Amino acid sequence: MHEFSLDYLACPRCNSALELNSFCAQTEIDEGFLECHVCNLSFPIINKIPIIWDNFSKYLSVRTILGKNLFQMANHEKIKNFIKTSMSYGKTNLDRTSLEEKWTNIYRDSKRSKFYTIIKNKIARISKTSLALEYGCSIGLITKSLAKHHEIVFGIDQSYSAISFAKKSKTENLDYFVADTLSPIFGNTKFDLVIALNLLDIVEPDKLLRHVSGQISKGFFMLSTPYDFERGINSVRYPLNAVSLRAKLNDLGFSVYAGTKNPSYHNWNLKINSRCTLNYRVDFVMAKK
Repeated sequence: MHEFSLDYLACPRCNSALELNSFCAQTEIDEGFLECHVCNLSFPIINKIPIIWDNFSKYLSVRTILGKNLFQMANHEKIKNFIKTSMSYGKTNLDRTSLEEKWTNIYRDSKRSKFYTIIKNKIARISKTSLALEYGCSIGLITKSLAKHHEIVFGIDQSYSAISFAKKSKTENLDYFVADTLSPIFGNTKFDLVIALNLLDIVEPDKLLRHVSGQISKGFFMLSTPYDFERGINSVRYPLNAVSLRAKLNDLGFSVYAGTKNPSYHNWNLKINSRCTLNYRVDFVMAKK
């Protein structure tokens, strides 16, 4: 974690400033805690990655394998004890660790998809801004492109595996966090550009759009979706279509760019394995306040 990130972060529970308790630091904070002394909450930094989850025990309860891996990665005894204590509160039969590692590899093997080139070209056309953010950044393909064109950039994803891969590419003006998309870890910080690609089918659309709208007073919002809402028990409750998506953005004070007012069909190819490729036709929308 870069120390400059501390200026933008807040406790996701009470919005108070977080304090850094660093155990090991070189060019970045390698290990330590981000602490809220109002809520008495601690968020661990392990292998340069902050995990800012309101309930860390709940996060690990569906990632038992990850918890064991984090315990082995940690060097400081306080971090190890924190992980051990957090894991003692229980676990579920569902473990997302292998699934998140699988999707990290899928995104890695699919990084040459033309869809990413299209998005990078659109990013390059936006004038340099001070502060940019990508939700659902995964392995950082787009976030790294953002960092080439904007002053300070943050990426958020709930997958520790994906963020670990993203962190392999060291960039001085870019930082990543493991956090929930809807968690207010940036408090009242306002962004000049927010990107959320292909998240509306896994995060409740209305909540995501309102969350992002609250983070932009004057700036850009880039999003895309394949409208793949049929996900069994994981389906969102209130899906949007191409028309209602744009209408919702207008209601929130955004102006949709003329070139994206009509639905688009960009190919997004994901290489699942050597015999299977998933091909989405993604709608892209760019809006501005």
